[in-house]
Amino acid sequence: MKFAAPSASHDELVEVARRARLGHSPAAIAAYMLPNLDLDVRDVLPAIRVPTLVMYRTVPPFPLEQNARYLAEHIPAARLVELPGEDFAPSGGDQEVLFAELERFLGESREDGPRDAGPDRLLATLLFTDLVDSTARASELGDRRWRVLVEQHHRLVRPQLGYFRGREMDTAGDGFFATFDGPARAIRCACAIRDGVRELGLEIRAGLHTGECELMDDKVGGIAVHIGARVAAVAQSGEVLVSRTVKDLVSGSGIGLDDRGEHALKGVTGEWHLYAVTSPA
Repeated sequence: MKFAAPSASHDELVEVARRARLGHSPAAIAAYMLPNLDLDVRDVLPAIRVPTLVMYRTVPPFPLEQNARYLAEHIPAARLVELPGEDFAPSGGDQEVLFAELERFLGESREDGPRDAGPDRLLATLLFTDLVDSTARASELGDRRWRVLVEQHHRLVRPQLGYFRGREMDTAGDGFFATFDGPARAIRCACAIRDGVRELGLEIRAGLHTGECELMDDKVGGIAVHIGARVAAVAQSGEVLVSRTVKDLVSGSGIGLDDRGEHALKGVTGEWHLYAVTSPA
């Protein structure tokens, strides 16, 4: 505790430790802290569209200034403030200065008034599904029976999208494109669809990515959409595959993920680390 609040007295540190032990078991603290050690949300920082205040203290050996500057540079219109002192913990050090900065920031945010109610970009989790071996099945069944089966597939998928608060954006032949405001719900929806269509004798592949999208009338577009589609294209039969961004955002949710390594996504720059869902909860 001393490294986090060097200005605190011994008695104050003892009291903080005592309250922590009373309020949390060691297992609960570990369950909260450990997932955060591997959490990476850098990809979604540009999508933040609310007034943001980034405050830090220069605390060796922690790279707080470097991290704070990165946040301020990548969150649109964020304000960066360096506080005096060397306490890592926000509750340590000079509280009057900290709260003075907060009051100034909140006052200016109120004076600025509400922001544009119609942003042209939004952060969303994108789900793409596709029926596996659809051409072969259509050839086997014939046009009429295949059309009936696809209609049954659609009638199964749409209630799941509604239940998990997804929004259907497009239906291209035998696949769906939907958006969600939460990645955990999107994953659980994909797994429910996969398990449901198996009752029809069908298999799907699914891919998910979270990113900033462009709003175009009632549609969404942009590179995040292309990435989501390419992730789905890499998935194997019966597999729900997610990007590293989705994996980081659902950390601590209980969703099981298996590392599938790095992949080159067609038309997308760089290597992309992908993960297969092993358990939706």
